[in-house]
Amino acid sequence: MQLNKEQVLQALSNVEEPDLKKDLVTLNMIQDIHIEGNRLSFSVILTTPACPLKGLIENACRNAISHFISPAVEVSINMTSRVTTQKNTGVPGVKNIIAVASGKGGVGKSTVAANLALGLAATGAKVGLIDADIYGPSVPIMFGLEGAKPQASQVNGKTRIEPIEKYGIKLLSIGFFTDPNQPVPWRGPMVSSAVKQLFNDADWGELDYLVVDLPPGTGDIHITVTQSFPITGAVIVTTPQNVALADAKKGIGMLMMDAINVPILGIIENMSYFTPAELPENKYYIFGEGGGVKLANMINAPFLGEIPMVKSISESGDAGKPVVLTEDGILSKAFLHLAERVAQQISVYNAKATDLQDVINR
Repeated sequence: MQLNKEQVLQALSNVEEPDLKKDLVTLNMIQDIHIEGNRLSFSVILTTPACPLKGLIENACRNAISHFISPAVEVSINMTSRVTTQKNTGVPGVKNIIAVASGKGGVGKSTVAANLALGLAATGAKVGLIDADIYGPSVPIMFGLEGAKPQASQVNGKTRIEPIEKYGIKLLSIGFFTDPNQPVPWRGPMVSSAVKQLFNDADWGELDYLVVDLPPGTGDIHITVTQSFPITGAVIVTTPQNVALADAKKGIGMLMMDAINVPILGIIENMSYFTPAELPENKYYIFGEGGGVKLANMINAPFLGEIPMVKSISESGDAGKPVVLTEDGILSKAFLHLAERVAQQISVYNAKATDLQDVINR
């Protein structure tokens, strides 16, 4: 049997990317085809290293070669990735900006933002995290960086802030520049200026995802961030109670206003249920059940998952090591699943936006 590149591409054109609904060849996801006798190797370029369908796609490729060419072909597949983007984020080198928002405080938004960023990084993505909660910054404590001060450097003749790196991600917080024992009595213009500096005056380098932990509510910072920087999408954090859901709706309403128009990547329900350490299979829905799903259905957005209420989640944050880095199976799996789902939604959104732009440009 004489194997050739055309045969390989024809066979793989029968493999569909499940989220994008097009075949891998049309999407230009098949590259670096090498053939030596009956040995075949090629790369599959996924749209994110956090792709939850990586194994499914690889098996489909192997089956296609076996079925459409021959089971005798020895196949070696390099599953790699190139994170997609579809807009200029306004921050050099940053492909996607993810806003993490909530309608009210106390729902664990900062915990979700920190563990989402670390979950994305765990897949191999390049990730940054901005703590944009001017009045209640959490990153210094959650990452064990109290008292840390970023350095400044000269980049192309301009002074740039060097984000602090820890646990494989880059971090900036207003808490690095203020006295943690003193309040921050700033008016709107000062707040807006400070937040912009975290984006514009920092040397972020090349990032696949920049996660932004917004403060609770719908104030100046939200408007500044969403109108100054093209946000890829927002993750909304809520808890099951009606009061949290009501406030989350207000936050979503603001993000979906014509003047802001930020896509909603999905809803994450935090503190969904209580699971005792000694009874890991038990779930007790203390604050109600199904509120996050109901909200997602109401706005026609994906439901990204439930985060259980486990004591170790707060203990890890207080100890300066977010829980996704620990050995707690339930919480680590929940946040890693969240990271995969968010990356998946970004890939789908970027693909749809690119297709639409192609149609407009014809």
